[in-house]
Amino acid sequence: MMRDWTKRIAIAVCLAASALAMPASAQEKVTVFAAASLKNALDAANTAWTEETKTETTVSYAASSALAKQIEAGAPADVFISADLAWMDYLGEKNLIKPETRSNLLGNRIVLIAPKDAAKAVDIKKGFDLAGLIGDGKLAMGAVDSVPAGKYGKAALESLGVWASVEGKVAGAESVRAALALVSRGEAPYGIVYQTDAAADTGVTIVGTFPEDSHPPIIYPIAVLKDSSTSQAASYLEFLKSEKAAPLFEKQGFTVLK
Repeated sequence: MMRDWTKRIAIAVCLAASALAMPASAQEKVTVFAAASLKNALDAANTAWTEETKTETTVSYAASSALAKQIEAGAPADVFISADLAWMDYLGEKNLIKPETRSNLLGNRIVLIAPKDAAKAVDIKKGFDLAGLIGDGKLAMGAVDSVPAGKYGKAALESLGVWASVEGKVAGAESVRAALALVSRGEAPYGIVYQTDAAADTGVTIVGTFPEDSHPPIIYPIAVLKDSSTSQAASYLEFLKSEKAAPLFEKQGFTVLK
């Protein structure tokens, strides 16, 4: 019996010593809250990051609004990547980010999509007949009062003078990826999403791109959260802004901001 206890103690000591000998990065994880539209590109970047540093990431993807509210409510996370400036500003005003770590990471465009089999080009311009195109169907887009893609889409439609004619036809989704799915499944004849989302779903086709001057610039800011305790968060941010990560974002259609 004594030998068994001695053996167990020896094993425990060896395990503890091994843990202490491991690099800090191997024991830590970076928890990321990121806009849903980033999924494909950020998954690829995170794989590259883990291969290089042996540090794992855990990512929660959702609408920026939902993630910001979760962070405000105390959800544990290290890094936040928003699909617009407003929700990062919101957390900044609540003193929930480390302001010195904040920067603008990516840019994007919003597009009009349709199911692949029914896609025809649409000339998006002032007063174009979007309501006529939609007919008795719905226009899928992120919730216009909270989801960044929805807010950008509404701003564009207002600028082009067609919002009033389609407002009653809008199917507001909880995230841009949820809006994408409605079109991909054929439940809505048209939708407004980021061009990067359209590129990620073979069930839809881009039928038109909204003029850049029809809505505020689409910018994805990134920052370390105030309560982050991992030493790897700052290094993770630098990796996402590096030349190594840039092609992974560009492949999905993002513009890398310098």
